[in-house]
Amino acid sequence: MYAFKVAGAAAMKSLPLEGVAAAARHALDSIRSMGVALSPCIVPEAGKPTFSIGDDEIEIGMGIHGEPGIEVRKMMTADEIVDVVLARLTAELNLAAGDEVSVMVNGLGATPLEELLIVYRGIHRRLAAAGVAVFMPHIGEFATSMEMAGLSITLFKLDAVNKEYLAAPASTPFYTNSNK
Repeated sequence: MYAFKVAGAAAMKSLPLEGVAAAARHALDSIRSMGVALSPCIVPEAGKPTFSIGDDEIEIGMGIHGEPGIEVRKMMTADEIVDVVLARLTAELNLAAGDEVSVMVNGLGATPLEELLIVYRGIHRRLAAAGVAVFMPHIGEFATSMEMAGLSITLFKLDAVNKEYLAAPASTPFYTNSNK
């Protein structure tokens, strides 16, 4: 979602196509995401789960279309999941005190909003403790899979340009930001 938002804001500034593409690439260099599934998704045409995990297991790093993840672990608490995922994402982005990020907690289709908010609370607490500021968090369903319980966590490390594009107004059926 972040790369699309940045590209749209760049296009609204009447940048040429090459400039819009450059803005999107610049954003992508600052975005990291990882998903955690508590259940597989079901592709409608196939009618069956795309992978299998035990009732007491989670799949870390799985793909939004049901691709298997990078590891299977025993069920963990929301805070433990946040610890595992944030450790990877913050290391890949080289986050340090004084940095600013936008956080997205995306429900994968069968995860209640209340659970997404619990995960966000854990993320916000850990980032604040590390001296990393959060700007414009996004919590909800932005990219889902059929019947998949789980979530993805995305961090978007902001510089002045990406922050400006992220804050720009947008109105679509999928996403609205009414910042002025």
